[in-house]
Amino acid sequence: MKKAPEGETSWMSTLRAITQFHDPAPQLRGITKRLVTYTRANGLPLSFTLYLPPDYKPGTRLPTVLWAYPLDYAGKEVAGQIEGSSKRFTTIEGTSVLFFLLQGYAVLDDVAMPVVGPSGAAYDTFIEQIVSNAKAAIDKAVDLGVTDPERVGVVGHSFGAEMTANLLAYSDLFRAGIARSGAYNYTICPFGFQNEKRTLWQARDVYIKLSPVLQADKINEPLLLIHGELDQNTGPLGSEKLFEAIRGIGGTVRLVMLPYEDHGYSARESTEHVLYEMLSWFDRYVKAAPPRAHQPGAANK
Repeated sequence: MKKAPEGETSWMSTLRAITQFHDPAPQLRGITKRLVTYTRANGLPLSFTLYLPPDYKPGTRLPTVLWAYPLDYAGKEVAGQIEGSSKRFTTIEGTSVLFFLLQGYAVLDDVAMPVVGPSGAAYDTFIEQIVSNAKAAIDKAVDLGVTDPERVGVVGHSFGAEMTANLLAYSDLFRAGIARSGAYNYTICPFGFQNEKRTLWQARDVYIKLSPVLQADKINEPLLLIHGELDQNTGPLGSEKLFEAIRGIGGTVRLVMLPYEDHGYSARESTEHVLYEMLSWFDRYVKAAPPRAHQPGAANK
């Protein structure tokens, strides 16, 4: 310390921390993420955020979770816009699929799932487009060296749940799925669903093709269904009927009903139980899945 001039007041000081806050979740510091861009088969630009678990070793192929929500667009220019940023703070809360990272999974978050078509008719090719989107995302993750194509699961909520069930029905890309709070039979809402404005009688084939209950015989991968008993949006009836349909034809399915819950889940007991169910389901049917006899593909069943 520099000596003060003679006659001036001086004193010695030291710095001492009086508080110490410990990181409550140090394991989260090891999570890495990046924004990944790619294109689907017809050249439409797509993107997802890739999350890798703590202590990930480059080149290791991991069981992978794909999370998405389909959106319809009238033009390719808007459909190809990039969303998200790798610079955002990573927040893991509620029933987020990011909890899979702590169990050794890679997570493809917010996977672009555009459905492009003329106004009023985009859903005519809904199935073909969501399968193409999913295949492009998986192929990109495999090319990056992080995903084991034999161990990929898909998760969706609400309209994303309907997407999940249909991806299992119309493709062999996934080993299992988790569908939360979805609607699975559009013939019981004949005057429109999501952004489909045509009635059942105007677009009969679309209503039938997009209703997983009516395609249950094609769902030959394990499906976990989760629904709030008091859901005022989609209602639990669809999950109950899809469960009955898959079980009735000998498929692998589980239905979890959450008491007092609405379209989203808020109670601590519900949140913890949903995480338990999701992690247990994919640990059994995705992480521990044996190699398939044939290469996974996107061909319609």
